[in-house]
Amino acid sequence: MTKVIGVIAIKGGVGKTTIASSLATDLVNHYGKKVLLVDGNYSAPNLGIHMDIVNPEKTVHDVLAGKARIQTAAVNKFGVDVVAGSHIYHGSINPLKLKDKINKIKENYDFVIIDSSPALNEEVLSVMQASDNLLVVTTPDYPTLIGSLRAAIMAKQRGKPISGMILNKIRDPKYELTMDEIEGATEIPIVARIPDDKNTNRALFTKIPVSIYNRNSNFSKEISKLSAALTNNSVKKGFWRSFLGMDFKREEMNRELLKESFYTSIIRD
Repeated sequence: MTKVIGVIAIKGGVGKTTIASSLATDLVNHYGKKVLLVDGNYSAPNLGIHMDIVNPEKTVHDVLAGKARIQTAAVNKFGVDVVAGSHIYHGSINPLKLKDKINKIKENYDFVIIDSSPALNEEVLSVMQASDNLLVVTTPDYPTLIGSLRAAIMAKQRGKPISGMILNKIRDPKYELTMDEIEGATEIPIVARIPDDKNTNRALFTKIPVSIYNRNSNFSKEISKLSAALTNNSVKKGFWRSFLGMDFKREEMNRELLKESFYTSIIRD
């Protein structure tokens, strides 16, 4: 059963596109899944740059304008079928057709990952409508938390479950919001905690997803743990954690709950 996952954030600069591209390539290259990756940020598309698709012949704009079929707009890169956006498209499109377009092709894939607009507008609404589940990307600061709250409210109003929150760009925990504060305010479990990683900038410069650019980076390791939960796989504890009987971190427990709910819904579907 194909799962369509929207990666959303109501604030720019939180690493949403970096996470969407890395999650998609990790699912393909390290978990053997077939993945379609779609740029749902129509006004400021950046997914193509992250995936080294700078000037695609056909784009998601052509698809939503009825000028191309979604399967003909998909370009395979790093093993992922990518439908990128256009930086120069000037015609009219209908964002709310995204769900119908994806439905025509999604059965060919294990996962469809949709990157979204960082604004509370029709674009992010189209991603919410097209998705089965949502992952919210946030950073541990007050402005982003407010945006995450708005995203949670909007998703709840539309009956779309938010599967979890990805806490990105952790730099100085002493002066940042804690997991307790973020989960308490949003009522959304944090399923990944990612420290700020210089590999993200280096990967973007080379136009290679982080999970491919540096598999052993802290960023990639945390994304891989999330991929494991989404694919119903287990992550082995390190030797010393197993030897000393150390408890699971909370995000690890949240991923186990995510895995359980995710695959319960697949069986039910």
